Amino acid sequence: MRGSPLHQRPSADPAALPWAGPVTGPAPVTGPVAPAHGYQPGPVAPQPGPAQPVAPQPVPPGAAAGPTAVPSQLPSLDLRGSATRPVVDPQVARELKRQVAAELHQQITRLTLSSGSEPDRATRRQRGRALIEEAVARWSDAYAQTHGIPPTRDQDRALAEAVFDLLFRAGRLQPYLDDPEIENILINGCDDVWVSKVHQPLRQVPPVADSDAELVELLQDLARQHGGGERSLSTASPTLALRLEGGMRLQALTEVTPRPYVAIRRHRVASATLPEMVELGTLDATLAAFLAAAIRARKNVMITGTQGVGKTSLLRAMAAEIPPDERIGTLESEFELWLHTLGHLRQVVPMEAREGNGERVEGRLAGELTLGDLIPAALRMTLSRIIVGEVRSGEVVPMLRVMTNGEGGSMCTLHARGPHMVVDRIAELCLEYGSHMTDSLAYRLTANALDLIVHVTMVDETAVGGRRHRFVSHVLEVTGLGESGRPALNTVFGPRPDLGEPRAVPHTPPQCLDDLRRAGFDASLLGSRYGSWATPLQLRIGGGTR
Repeated sequence: MRGSPLHQRPSADPAALPWAGPVTGPAPVTGPVAPAHGYQPGPVAPQPGPAQPVAPQPVPPGAAAGPTAVPSQLPSLDLRGSATRPVVDPQVARELKRQVAAELHQQITRLTLSSGSEPDRATRRQRGRALIEEAVARWSDAYAQTHGIPPTRDQDRALAEAVFDLLFRAGRLQPYLDDPEIENILINGCDDVWVSKVHQPLRQVPPVADSDAELVELLQDLARQHGGGERSLSTASPTLALRLEGGMRLQALTEVTPRPYVAIRRHRVASATLPEMVELGTLDATLAAFLAAAIRARKNVMITGTQGVGKTSLLRAMAAEIPPDERIGTLESEFELWLHTLGHLRQVVPMEAREGNGERVEGRLAGELTLGDLIPAALRMTLSRIIVGEVRSGEVVPMLRVMTNGEGGSMCTLHARGPHMVVDRIAELCLEYGSHMTDSLAYRLTANALDLIVHVTMVDETAVGGRRHRFVSHVLEVTGLGESGRPALNTVFGPRPDLGEPRAVPHTPPQCLDDLRRAGFDASLLGSRYGSWATPLQLRIGGGTR
């Protein structure tokens, strides 16, 4: 409400217009403001009652006239992709955030003392939102009194949202997180920020902070808000991995790099099924029917590919074929599958790894829980299947043992550049498990555990005016140990370069075909060398015709 007595006077310039567009004349000052753009505030005598603007202070030659003389150019990208929202001066938003944070802390402290427990996140946000609205209203009143022109409702709303983002969300980074078309956000220091949209190459965008120190502070705030155990970014803990609101994944580095580096990835396909993956062009109806039958037949599946090709999305779609009353467990470094929230599966035990606190005890970070540590506990939860979001290290060994000893039907993903590199990639990770592990033992574990390897590929033609094509290129069946002591692989689905088709189409019927037929698969679908594709993949470079 306007004129609220919450603060008798604002601690920042109430007459500075915090939106795009310079202010005519020098800006008056009523309280201490952090120096910005060469501006140095003068002393202010305490004033009782509501805030009143005072005479302008002199500005040194060459200095900015105030916080709004150099307005932010951060584009405002809301969920509708609009760029028409007013642009907010980040310094003004930060000052209001400090005011609101101090008052909110007092309210939360009083509430905790009176109730005996800390309020939940929703209560904090609700009270914070009310305080923000009051702070913005006071600021607008002061500006209207000084300049004779009140800010518009849209300007008030934009400032309130900017303060809310700083206090509870991702600050100036939030507009990029809110844009559903943005897939990747790459930050190489506060002022070197790049984003990529669907079927578009990387482009540089304005800064997300005024300094690297401010960027690190933002990342530390996000780590505190994470709520998934001890996660921090500091000299003792220079790496940070966490999930953001909406399921996005963030990885940050500092101290070990010249500047803070951040990479954020969005899963655009949040809850797809196999039929929806067919519509997206990831696979055809023949392969979708094959993979659905493989899940029902409880085959152990590993999905492989490089970063950003859609492994997690395909894993999520295949998990939708699991009968809804089966009890499954998911193990992830950061929740990305969200099978426990999508609603199809009614018995999901989600487990998330926990980072340590930077102190080492007997060679390990204190408080750390890895995926490998969680697997033994998962085995005691009466689970029929275990799904590991991504196998990165020695946890591949207990994962393979689960696949060997369990009922079958478990799944995981693994980074690998090509389908025929997967076996050696698994062996490399197995060797990280311990000194007693050997190549031959790793090969034997792989041959006994895995039934199918599904490889996802991306062809990126955005640099030549095309688009990004993500699709399954291979499905390999693991048929036991071969003569050389390595797992034998059978190409069930693969590309046909002679037909200009890089996507997976039928090649050789699998040895487990009878199991799939019992699960409802129509074996006659494997008779078409083109699969269900109407035409070959249309590429700007390569491809072909039938």
